[in-house]
Amino acid sequence: MTSMLRNVILASLAVAVFGTTFALAQDEATAEGAVEATEEVVAAATGPTIGRGLAVLGAGLAIVGAAIGIGLIGKAGAEATARQPEAGGRIFILALITAAFIEGATLFALVVAITAG
Repeated sequence: MTSMLRNVILASLAVAVFGTTFALAQDEATAEGAVEATEEVVAAATGPTIGRGLAVLGAGLAIVGAAIGIGLIGKAGAEATARQPEAGGRIFILALITAAFIEGATLFALVVAITAG
């Protein structure tokens, strides 16, 4: 179990390092085009509207809901491990997978809220 967790952590670090390296390894014309596109998006998104306000509210609710859900998972995992210490490894894995699903759903909700505004 510890080797699997170690491999997952190392793979995540590798993706973070290589992803950043590939993002920074672009030619100057591509970088200038990305800056111009970002400026256009920011210019189009300026100005308050009710839709943007509701999108921000929805994003906040998604984050609060995820925080509560992950907190409940941690609480239940700690209680279950206290009741059956020999099953602690399996409980940890299940709690980690469930928390990952919650994080994925939260990320999806944030993307939808940002694009809806």
